[in-house]
Amino acid sequence: MWIAKDVASLREYRAKAHGRVALVPTMGALHDGHVSLIKRAHEIGHTVIVSLFVNPTQFAPHEDLEKYPRPFEADVKKCLDAGVDGLFAPTVDAMYPPEVVGCDVNVPELAQVLEGASRPTHFAGVCRVVAKLFNMVKPHAACFGMKDYQQLTILRAMVEDLAFDIQIEACPTIREDDGLAMSSRNVYLEGDQRQHALGLSKALKEAVQMVHTGESDPAIIQQVMKQVMQAHHVAVDYAVIRHAHTLRELDNIDISLSGSIVALVAGKVGNVRLIDNMVIKATP
Repeated sequence: MWIAKDVASLREYRAKAHGRVALVPTMGALHDGHVSLIKRAHEIGHTVIVSLFVNPTQFAPHEDLEKYPRPFEADVKKCLDAGVDGLFAPTVDAMYPPEVVGCDVNVPELAQVLEGASRPTHFAGVCRVVAKLFNMVKPHAACFGMKDYQQLTILRAMVEDLAFDIQIEACPTIREDDGLAMSSRNVYLEGDQRQHALGLSKALKEAVQMVHTGESDPAIIQQVMKQVMQAHHVAVDYAVIRHAHTLRELDNIDISLSGSIVALVAGKVGNVRLIDNMVIKATP
């Protein structure tokens, strides 16, 4: 497995790659959820490249950029064990050269709601770094987890509108045995907080059950979701039902018309902010 830490080296390795190239963009601190993305990348590509980069432009000044976990050696081993062909682990200056004037990449219609309401600069940073990775790696496909559902929706919109010739592969959320969605931030959970965090997935399961038993009022479902989260000592940021493709609010739930909807939740357990979601389709 080759490792490139600057764009010139990356392009040298990329020029020698054979067949269809699949990219797995990550911020490191790899877990089984990331490994599942790598596995899917092997299924849809001949050459698998993983990027490891904690992207500063998607963090606000008060967020956890400095303490974000960076276990580089452990990440390299996970990539080796998963059969990754190449690793792109650039420095900040390699991704954002100080002498280059920066530009904005954004999807404002989707980026100002939900996560964007709490983190107004977040998705502009995500779009910018992913667009740069696409131009640097030139993959045929890129794998993203559905756990970050809003991010996935925004990146699909960016790819379509900017005419990137790249397949966006949505990969299912990987969960612990008790239902907690795998996240690099789970390592921050201490003591009883691990059990409290289950309030997110339990709220989502309640929403799925309510829809499939005929509840059509999103306001009622959203209130129940909040109650479940609060009962687990989760400080609720949002608990909503939205259209699965546009993320727009719904006045009434009719999956036969919309095709699918998505329940999304976010909240804090102690100082740890967690997100989760479940897509709800017509057939349970």
